[in-house]
Amino acid sequence: MDDPALIELRAGNRRAVIAPHIGGAIAAFFDLTDQGEPLHWLRSASPEALAARNPLGMASFPLLPYCNRLRDARFVFNGEAVDLSQDGNAFDHALHGHAWRRPWKVLTASANAVELSLTHEPSGETAHHWPYRYEATQRIELTGAGDLQVTLAIHNLSDKPMPFGMGHHPYYPRTPSTRIHTHVRAMWHATPDLLPTRLDAHESVGMLASKEGMSANAFDLDNNFAGWSRSATIEWPDENRSVTLTAEAPFNHMVLYAPAAHPDLLCVEPVSNTVDFLNLDVPQEDRGGGVLRPGERVQASFGWRPYSGPNGR
Repeated sequence: MDDPALIELRAGNRRAVIAPHIGGAIAAFFDLTDQGEPLHWLRSASPEALAARNPLGMASFPLLPYCNRLRDARFVFNGEAVDLSQDGNAFDHALHGHAWRRPWKVLTASANAVELSLTHEPSGETAHHWPYRYEATQRIELTGAGDLQVTLAIHNLSDKPMPFGMGHHPYYPRTPSTRIHTHVRAMWHATPDLLPTRLDAHESVGMLASKEGMSANAFDLDNNFAGWSRSATIEWPDENRSVTLTAEAPFNHMVLYAPAAHPDLLCVEPVSNTVDFLNLDVPQEDRGGGVLRPGERVQASFGWRPYSGPNGR
């Protein structure tokens, strides 16, 4: 990772590599072993992904001003119809907002922390764009305890209320032994193109909360979960190590992506809203998301704590 645009954070033997120019993404989070080899806590970006500036190939990237999909890239808010079908998103159902597809500005940088910003200006753009002006910031820090902490904020700079959701999209190393431990209330079942149908029970809910946790290979999943405890541990028991993700409200929802067709991919994502939240007629606690008044700002933090030891966690 010798790209001069990358920023390396350090705390002892722990490293985090930030790619402001690639969607404000985290490119890597790892320890340097005594042999000088990296031990990855998140899936590291490949040289090809870095060269292509592909956010989907990073370790984790921000989701703003909403998470997940919006049906047909459209919604109606406060009587205003919003069409995002031509905002540059290559998906049929607008996906993850646009912040991950734009370069972020570096505000400050030190040995162990960096602050990034992104300002969205809808004025002067053609139709089919997010019609609300806002500023987003990320503070990404390697703490003294070795945690990787992210504080994500969004500030409504427009003169009208703005709907919003936010989150991050981390990928983890996935092996045949990888297990996931967390607590959720219910799972959003979905159509083949991943739009929500009903919030209901699923066998994974109980397995995730069990002492043994759930194998990453137990189900073919690309689903949102409501009522998340805001803590999840990804464990590699054969390697005696794990990493725990914890988050503040409003990250009350979780996405679990463990596709059977791609056994190398695993995502456990802290998010504030479920899929298509702006088009769902369900209780607020089930769909998430929020509304920012003109001038209002909200921020929340989440982070990862690695652990290596005899019991793995």
